[in-house]
Amino acid sequence: MATAATNPTYHLGTGRRKSSIARIRLCDGDGQITVNKRPLDEYFPRLQDLEIVRSPLHKTDLLGSVNCHINVIGGGLTGQAGAIMLGIGRALKSMRPDLEPVLREHGFLTRDSRMKERKKYGQKGARKGFQFSKR
Repeated sequence: MATAATNPTYHLGTGRRKSSIARIRLCDGDGQITVNKRPLDEYFPRLQDLEIVRSPLHKTDLLGSVNCHINVIGGGLTGQAGAIMLGIGRALKSMRPDLEPVLREHGFLTRDSRMKERKKYGQKGARKGFQFSKR
């Protein structure tokens, strides 16, 4: 027979940033964070990205008391870190609705809508045109 200790209750959250999509599963635990089945500090070598990922847990004082299982695809490492931050914020809100004011105050529930601008025809890039020659 399965007990509550072997079958934890998961709280889900999805985060997006640029072209990255992160799916988060939170449960009570000892503070383990895995990203794509690898430890967090092994997946993100830059300290800035590590701080971005841990910031929602740090601000809510849950850094050592919940386990995070993260699956992230697309984009670069910084975009993935931003997507994970939003996903953790949403999962924490699902887990403990009383944390919503703190999460909202620090911007962990706000989607960063900035995306890469598309290249336009007749131009070299999104904004830059070809060099103009009068003669």
